Amino acid sequence: MGRGGHSGRPRRFAWGTYRRRNTIERCFNRLKGFRVIATRYEKTATSHEAAAALASFVLWAG
Repeated sequence: MGRGGHSGRPRRFAWGTYRRRNTIERCFNRLKGFRVIATRYEKTATSHEAAAALASFVLWAG
């Protein structure tokens, strides 16, 4: 079985792109640990964005 093409995997693997994507995905998973972000209790987009910014700051500071 060959790699790439019909097997679904790319012929070349971009390690730098994967590393950045992995960092972003881990960040989103940590943000989902905040219940208010995961369930979206806020009614307005502005309130939800503010809650996400606050949760991001807490993760960054901690």
